[in-house]
Amino acid sequence: MNFRPGRPDARRNQLYLQPLGDFSGLDCPPLDQLREFVAAFFKLNVKVLPQLDLAQSEIVSRHHSATRSLQLLTTSILNLLRRRLPSDGFAVLGITMLDLYPDPAWNFVFGQADVRHQVGVYSFARYDPRFYGQRASIDSRQLMLRRSCKVLAHEIGHMFGINHCVWYRCLMNGSNHLAEADTRPLHLCPVDLRKLHWSIGFDVVERYRCLQMFAEQAGFEDEARWLADRLGFIFA
Repeated sequence: MNFRPGRPDARRNQLYLQPLGDFSGLDCPPLDQLREFVAAFFKLNVKVLPQLDLAQSEIVSRHHSATRSLQLLTTSILNLLRRRLPSDGFAVLGITMLDLYPDPAWNFVFGQADVRHQVGVYSFARYDPRFYGQRASIDSRQLMLRRSCKVLAHEIGHMFGINHCVWYRCLMNGSNHLAEADTRPLHLCPVDLRKLHWSIGFDVVERYRCLQMFAEQAGFEDEARWLADRLGFIFA
């Protein structure tokens, strides 16, 4: 499929994150870190909107027939986000720690987007090691943050018209399951970096430096080394 770029303009140039439900738990990915990562990755201003109280919203929900856990209907959320997209917003991404489903006939879905209207919603529930019975630890919290950063950057990348990458190991590679998603790197290949650069026009070196700083602070040592190597190559 051809590259169909999305491009911020003078009026719509902000990225918004809309928390749906509670993000106060110790094992939830910190909203301030998610905001910092997205801002560094896209070199755009990113704002976290006030948490949406699900009890006061019009979002349709159900309890999963097997797990009995609460699930939110993605199409209901997308309709709400389209109405709530700020006038200066290039895109708004709903994020939640609750499970999602796209249709009563479906078991679950990781997320769903309406790229035409620049809205999407993504659940971190099944990216949490505890969902699969693993105990919470420092390592699991870091894994949760890494997975959350990956899914945000990947899905926002689609908002800029970038399709799944088939050329290199790349953050924009498609995946069919969580284990496959975990093998994706946290960075873009040269082809998709150029596409994103065309849309936004950031300083590539400054972007690498901001991402390296974030990776070091988050403890993503492998990603910090990769970014340091890129900067070394540029200045060699």
